[in-house]
Amino acid sequence: MAKILVTGGLGYIGSHTVVELIQSGYEVVIVDNLSNSEKTVLDGIESITGVLPAFEELDICDEKAFQNCMTKHAKIDAIIHFAASKAVGESIEKSLDYYRNNVFGIIQLLSLMRNNNIKHLIFSSSCTVYGQPDKLPIDETAPRKPATSPYGNTKQMCEDIITDAITSYHDFTAILLRYFNPIGAHPSAKIGELPKGVPNNLVPYVTQTAAGIRKELSVFGDDYNTPDGSAIRDYIYVVDLAKAHVKAMQRLLACENKKEIEIFNLGTGNGVSVLELVKTFMNATGVNLPYKIVGRRAGDTEEVWADSSFAEKELGWTAKTPLTEVLASAWNWEKKVRGIK
Repeated sequence: MAKILVTGGLGYIGSHTVVELIQSGYEVVIVDNLSNSEKTVLDGIESITGVLPAFEELDICDEKAFQNCMTKHAKIDAIIHFAASKAVGESIEKSLDYYRNNVFGIIQLLSLMRNNNIKHLIFSSSCTVYGQPDKLPIDETAPRKPATSPYGNTKQMCEDIITDAITSYHDFTAILLRYFNPIGAHPSAKIGELPKGVPNNLVPYVTQTAAGIRKELSVFGDDYNTPDGSAIRDYIYVVDLAKAHVKAMQRLLACENKKEIEIFNLGTGNGVSVLELVKTFMNATGVNLPYKIVGRRAGDTEEVWADSSFAEKELGWTAKTPLTEVLASAWNWEKKVRGIK
């Protein structure tokens, strides 16, 4: 049984990935500083899997604490690195925090991997590295454009740092997974997206508005060059996304990767506008959703969606869950959190 250390493993994508790892037979050690997560997520993971994974509350930027964790949980086979600040809009307001957490965090992680002889890394990257692409859908050969936000810039920088470290030392391999827009919750409604404070992502704001927590949803812009004027994204079910990490881990541990560093897009291949998503949510749940059109949000791109054929070919992975089912899962999770019948 391989032992996998998951940084940010109580966060949204991290927790769903931990569930899939455990259900695939891996031993998991979670590291999380609880800055945007709750320790109670462990209960949900245990309830779904029947396994309570090891958990260490620490900040990965704390070298001593992180090293003590690696010493305590010896013989770690691989790391999946989720721990990072992740909101585009917030990063514009708190750029230095983002550079500290995301860029210094990856440097710290790579140094400790070398010191502790850990050979394999999966890095949680983002489609934001592409900026506004020249053509759609985006495949992995598309050029990275200048970032439109500090968040996007940190993801580009982290990718470069990982690449340079492998070029320098050749003592580990990495897979970079570029996500598009993860949404939804586990079908059990025992874990899901649980942002602290005002949500930065669209779907939690949708579900909180539907639950009456928010007065109305703000749609940022209706003047984009898209069919209905709202921005277009590729919304991928978080459970489908989590399963891709298991496929990537299997590839790494079996040493089947064709290069020391590989990159895969993870999306559905379908672009959905914000207004389309709002209408699909209302159709899927039967809940009326009040919304208003406001100005564009700084750092947002007009439209992006993925070509994930490389992941399908090399990892044997595709995102299959229909959008209506995904949005229903998000609403079921919100209702459970709020005690709504």
